[in-house]
Amino acid sequence: LAVHIQTSRALMVISLLLGFFGIIVSVVGMKCTKVGEEDPVTKSRIAVAGGVLFVLSGLCTLAAVSLYATQVTHEFFRESTIPINARYEFGSALFVGWGAASLSMLGGSLLCCSWPAKERRGQQYHRQAQPSTAREYV
Repeated sequence: LAVHIQTSRALMVISLLLGFFGIIVSVVGMKCTKVGEEDPVTKSRIAVAGGVLFVLSGLCTLAAVSLYATQVTHEFFRESTIPINARYEFGSALFVGWGAASLSMLGGSLLCCSWPAKERRGQQYHRQAQPSTAREYV
């Protein structure tokens, strides 16, 4: 195969692996799961790590799809003996790849927004006693 196809394939495999590990890490970092630490700060940091993996996965997908699209554009405008109707054009797979990369980076960036605020770091949440509504008789 041509070098650009092998490079795109390798980037897509890396993107799939990063996305898979991003899913695993993000599930562990969710507040609704009991896996891992019970500390909310640690859970949010794990979720941010999953978001970073998703952003990296989206960047690898974007690079692979854009590299292939660049090669298609270069081949289309190159002077050759191939008739104009037999040349490659952008297909739906390129647009699906760009959309998937955009959604992956958007989801990863939203997960990265779950970083705990400075004033909440290390602060424990204590339940305050509710005032009693019943009258105490002496």
